[in-house]
Formats: sequence, C-alpha cells, structure tokens
Amino acid sequence: MRKRTLLLATALTTGLLTLPLTSASAAPSGLQGDFNGDGYRDLAVADPSAAVSGKDVAGAVVVFYGSANGISADRRKVITQATSGIPGTPEMGDAFGESLATADLDRDGYADLLIGDPSEGVGTDRDGGSLTVVWGGASGLGSGTTIQPETVPDEGCTFAEGLATGDTDDNGAPDIVVGSRCSAQYFYGPFTRTGTPAGKDHDHLLGTVHTAAVGNVDGDASAERVMLPGRYSNDPGGRVYLDNWNNDQYTHTELTHADGTVGAIGDTNGDGYGDLVLGDYDDPNTDKPGGHRGGEISVWYGGPSGIDPGQIPTLINQDTTGVPGTGESGDEFGYSIAAADTNKDGYSDVVVGTPGEEINGKGNAGAVTVLLGSAQGLSGTGSLAIHEDTAGVSGVTEGGDAFGYAVGLSDHNADGKADLTVGIADENTTGCTWNTRGTSITGSFYICADKLGFTGGYEGLGSVIAN
Repeated sequence: MRKRTLLLATALTTGLLTLPLTSASAAPSGLQGDFNGDGYRDLAVADPSAAVSGKDVAGAVVVFYGSANGISADRRKVITQATSGIPGTPEMGDAFGESLATADLDRDGYADLLIGDPSEGVGTDRDGGSLTVVWGGASGLGSGTTIQPETVPDEGCTFAEGLATGDTDDNGAPDIVVGSRCSAQYFYGPFTRTGTPAGKDHDHLLGTVHTAAVGNVDGDASAERVMLPGRYSNDPGGRVYLDNWNNDQYTHTELTHADGTVGAIGDTNGDGYGDLVLGDYDDPNTDKPGGHRGGEISVWYGGPSGIDPGQIPTLINQDTTGVPGTGESGDEFGYSIAAADTNKDGYSDVVVGTPGEEINGKGNAGAVTVLLGSAQGLSGTGSLAIHEDTAGVSGVTEGGDAFGYAVGLSDHNADGKADLTVGIADENTTGCTWNTRGTSITGSFYICADKLGFTGGYEGLGSVIAN
C-alpha cells in the first residue's frame, strides 16, 4: 500500500499567489462553490505538502475560477498562510489545506471557502489544529478569519481533520461539521465575518471523527449529517453514524452493518431522496474480515423515513457485473468518492477513485470508475474506467502516480453537467489534476503544480479537492 505521510516538500513561487479577476455581477448566484458569484462554480484544490516562505509542508490551496469555458490555470488564486488577509503564519509541517469545504456561511450570496489545518500548532499544543474561512465576494476570495473550537479536551486533537457543510437544523443557514481526533464539533449558522457562529456543540463520545458527509436523505427541510470515525474505533470496517434533525433535536443512529471511511450523498435513483455512498477501500484481513478484495463501495438508499439501518445495501466493486477491471489486493477502490449528475439525466452519478490500481504493469498508477445513476439506482451498467493509458488522455501512466487519490464533481461551465476533476497526488513528483467537461475524455487537460510555481515534492497538488 502507498504511504499517506507527507514526506517531502513542494516549493511555492510567491509571485503566483493571485491573478486578477474580472468583477462579477452585482447579483451573486448563490451557487455552492461559486466564490465570485458569477454563476459558475469554482474549484478548490489543495497541496498540503507545499513549502511556503521556506517552510516545508506548510501547505497551499489553489482556487480555479469557473467560466463559460470551464476552469483554467489562467484564472486562479493561491491561498497560503502567507497570503495577505489570511490568518496565521506558514510553519513547517502545518499541512494547510488537509481538508476543504465550501458554503455561504454569512448568506451574502457568495460561497466561502473553509480550509482545515489539523497539524497547526496552537500555543504549546503542537497538533491543535485550526479552521480558516476565506470569504467570497464579487472579486472572488478575499480575506479570512478563523473559527475557534467549541471545546479542546486534550492536546493533539487535530481540529479540522475533516470538514462538511449543510443546513442540518432547518433554519436556512449552512452549518459546519468539524472532525478531529478528540470529538466531533458542530457550528451552526449563520456566521458573522468574525467567524462567530449562531451556536456550537460537540460530541466527545464519538471520539475520533476522520471525516463526515452532509446531505438530505429523507426529503425534509434539513440535511442529515453522516459521521465517519474511520477505523480508529473497535469496528474494523469503520463505524458510521447518521444524525437527523427532528422536533428540535438530533436523533443519533448507528448504521451497524455499514463500513466505510469516506462518503458522499447524491440521489442516484431520482426518487427525491439522497442516497449515502460509502467507500471501504481496504482489503479484507485478519482484523477486518469483511469487505471485498481490492475495495468496494456500498449504497444506502434514502426514503421518506431516511435510511433504514436494516436495509441490504447495494455493493459495487471491480468484480461487479459491468464494472471494468478486477478486484486485486491493494487497488483501493473506494479511497475517494464524489457524487453528482454528470450527464444531465436527473440521476446522481458516482465517481470512485482507485489510486492503488495497477495499469499495464505499473503499480499504484491509479484509475477512476464512473458509475451511472438510474431509476433502478446505482449499478455497473454503463460504467466507465479512466486512467492515464485511456485513449484520449494525454498523460502517460507511471508507477506510483496515484491517479484518483482525490476526485471532485462540480459544474464549472454552467451546462448542467458536473465536471470531473481527478487528483493525481504523485504525478511528476509535485502532483496534478486531470480535468474534463462532464466525464467526456474529449477536451480533457492537466493542471500541474510545476506550471503553477511548485517544485519538488510528494503527494502534492490534487491531494484534496473540495466538493
């Protein structure tokens, strides 16, 4: 299995921090992920290993602004803790950008960018962690502020290890779910530009929460939050909890038969209820006898009463009929997941990253699989595998590239089809993203760190993509 630790550094040319943008319309779009309000969703990608101001692994985030022609490297902004108006100071090992999310926290019609920095030192707490919000506006992302933890029960909690957003309490304002090694923390909107939420809470009983997903699985006015503590618990498959807001309180339900360390929510069968897709990328072993060789995903369908914990989920892996490839040890199918409608048929599709996939004898080259939604739900029918040896992809497969380390789906050109971005964290030692319209390979292109002023590195650009 490939290493996940950030070992080497990437250097950032500070002169490329900001490129000017055309001012957006006075009436912001209000779209999720549209930081400048021009009606096109933007793309945020992180390189937590980037060196900034001579500090190795300080971390950087690159934002590519959408347009009628989609994203391009020419319309971008690089955000680090050395950027004017951004709180903090670049320090060695911070890994700024280890988690990302978007939401219009202050409800001004412009999306805001949340940047997690779980290794940030806070006073004498070496890995206390921090959360920065960079505010959107007519000229794009500008200044930022920090959101303080609700509670700090211990040192080394890595606050903001995971991030998710959505209106979970039916008041019309997005909330933030924050993961850490010590607890789940909840911040309720609306927020002021000082970073002050309308309310906050925490759950120490969950312990470590690696990440979370937020989406509506029961069709009411509030989104549900799905907590994913990962494999830190006594459940080797990874515990999964679903919180539903009802009668002014949250109901906490464990999906006892669900396994997974990452998740996404989308309506894959078009019935008006979100479905939970979980990625369980590890191979079965003595400590974890469940799962599938090479990894798998499971689909838990929503309905009027939400997700029934007793339902039998749909399981999809590389040995499922119609899915390209074969399940092999170390493939890591399900390491990353994104859900959205890529072909404008009204059903959410799911893209699954398989960064450990061997391609034509090149180990850990990586691939992604596109699974199509339908009235029958998600299946292998019509699925597509994409890797760097796929016809029409201009790159070259190399061992260890990790194509599919992260995946993103968002409509950057406003044509109604979510566009695919694939993170290739180890490509050319500094990392790249592979980008296309919808999931069409025609017209696809790379954006690589060395073209943005990054040099050297390991697990670089494309390690994290905001969805």
